[in-house]
Amino acid sequence: MGHTVGSLATLVQGEVRGESDRLICNAAAIESAGPDAVTFVLDESHVKRLEACRAGAVILNAKIASGVTVAASTSLIVVADPHAAFMQILPKFRKIRGRPARGISPQAHISPGAIIGADCYVGPGVTIAEEVEIGTGCDIHPGAVISAGCRLGNDVVVHPNAVLYQDVTLGDRVIIHSGAVIGADGFGYRFTDGRFIKIPQLGTVEIHEDAEIGACTTIDRGAIGPTIVGAGTKLDNLVMIAHNCELGKHNVFASQVGLAGSCTTGDYVRLGGQVGIRDHIRLNSGCMVGAKGGVHKDIPEGEIWIGYPATPEAEQKRLVFSLKRVPEMRDQVRNLEKQVAALMKQMAELQGEAPEELRKAG
Repeated sequence: MGHTVGSLATLVQGEVRGESDRLICNAAAIESAGPDAVTFVLDESHVKRLEACRAGAVILNAKIASGVTVAASTSLIVVADPHAAFMQILPKFRKIRGRPARGISPQAHISPGAIIGADCYVGPGVTIAEEVEIGTGCDIHPGAVISAGCRLGNDVVVHPNAVLYQDVTLGDRVIIHSGAVIGADGFGYRFTDGRFIKIPQLGTVEIHEDAEIGACTTIDRGAIGPTIVGAGTKLDNLVMIAHNCELGKHNVFASQVGLAGSCTTGDYVRLGGQVGIRDHIRLNSGCMVGAKGGVHKDIPEGEIWIGYPATPEAEQKRLVFSLKRVPEMRDQVRNLEKQVAALMKQMAELQGEAPEELRKAG
């Protein structure tokens, strides 16, 4: 089913520039949008992509709209926030799967001592152990394991085959994606008499409200106290959080980030993909680390660090630019050496004391 450009603009309180009766049947990225699709321009850095755009409608802000020229076959929808508007329009062209029907599958394995709140879904193959408490409105998908002593708040979602070890606590509206492992033992050993002896990991994991944990991410339990993930923090797939770490609120970590033991973060910390953090490091509020950065010391509040080892962005860029000049500098040094040798030879000849090696060099 299609929608006119005008009706989409009305939905997002936008202004139409161009043909408002054009029929739109799809939503797509700029590069793949065809004449029957709507797309959007996130910011000025994406304007060049419009040059080859074939979309029937483009959502953008007034500043960008005033400076671009598009084909007559493209209508513009001008709004204050193009991304938010596109996200509001997208469901018109995508099938949204609803939540599973409420109820507990007879194929679930539930301890008699577990407490499950109202309006929950528990799928087939789920295991819920003794002393578990699950709030209202939760979705526990097939194959998930909720071990003894876990506490889940309201409206929690645990996707298929995720595993919560014993005594894990999840706040309201936490989302755990498939294959995530929450509360496995921390990597703690003592080297005694030529062998590694396991240190008991007797702490827990606490994930506060509105946090989201990506697929196949692992969060180890603390050795003594809890490993903590703060409210609103979002962890991508394949992230590793080691024992005793404490993450602040609204952190965002991209895929393959790894934090060694006992790291702490402030609020609004952002880490790019494959960032590695040494143990006992403090990342203060608002700081950022670029992809593949290796952090070996504390990062002050609000700073951006990049590189390996990671240093402040400006310092790392100076280093990179200097390294690019190394071949040129090497040639300059060689030329200077030749010039110095020639000058020394000339001076020695003028003084009648030319050394044997200089005469041979000549």
